[in-house]
Amino acid sequence: MISIAPRPHLNQISLIKRRNRNWFRHGVAAVLALIVACTVSEADGLEQKTPAAMAYQVPRRTEAMSIDANWDKPFWKGITPISLEHYMGKQPEHRPRTQAKMTYDDEAVYVIFRVEDRYVRARATEHQKGVSQDSCVEFFFSPGPEVTAGYFYLEMNCGGTMLFRFNGPNNTVVEIKQEDYGTMKIAHSLPKTVDPEIQDALTWTLEYRLPLALLRKVCPVVSPGPGVAWRANFYKCADDSSHPHWLTWSPVENPEPYFHLPKFFGVLNFN
Repeated sequence: MISIAPRPHLNQISLIKRRNRNWFRHGVAAVLALIVACTVSEADGLEQKTPAAMAYQVPRRTEAMSIDANWDKPFWKGITPISLEHYMGKQPEHRPRTQAKMTYDDEAVYVIFRVEDRYVRARATEHQKGVSQDSCVEFFFSPGPEVTAGYFYLEMNCGGTMLFRFNGPNNTVVEIKQEDYGTMKIAHSLPKTVDPEIQDALTWTLEYRLPLALLRKVCPVVSPGPGVAWRANFYKCADDSSHPHWLTWSPVENPEPYFHLPKFFGVLNFN
């Protein structure tokens, strides 16, 4: 005998159809939610992506050169400058156009800054004090390709007063001895003290020769030369001026102004 399955009741058919529609709607909603979640995740990833580090080609010094803070002397004219285009914290009302150039030889590295500025001050006159509160330019660098080996930070206000230290592994800080400052050559276009603050527009320059022998007293140094890379960043600040700002060469991702983040250092490629 042939067994015939009973036909479903009309109410059962209606219930099955509703369930199928609900499952379909829920399935579509789940797929859409997954797509949106992936899209948001990708967008977040793009927003949080670390900006590319900057790179600078450092040419070798090919002629004798005096340290006199002259941006326009013949040797510097042939070297491409870097520009400090990025800032930390809120966008500053005053963003002085700040440029720097660098060169080297077997005995030293040479750096010059040029700043088109306003609201200029230089009150710190004693080394290893708060020069960053003044109109100040700073050179942070690891004398080799790895920032984990530590880095120097040389901060100098527009009057030539400096703070010079080395931050080593495990955050050990070494203060450069002031008797070693005499081995450096420094020149600045403004007087040692600028007080009160100059609010009018002016351009100031700062130049120095930094002996490699001085650096080697503190840590191992990879001698500059073709194929050699150091890590570094250049900064401009004026913490306690009437118009504070924190400018950087290589971009730094941090919610508050803070320069001691070597993972954001750019690359100095010696030619």
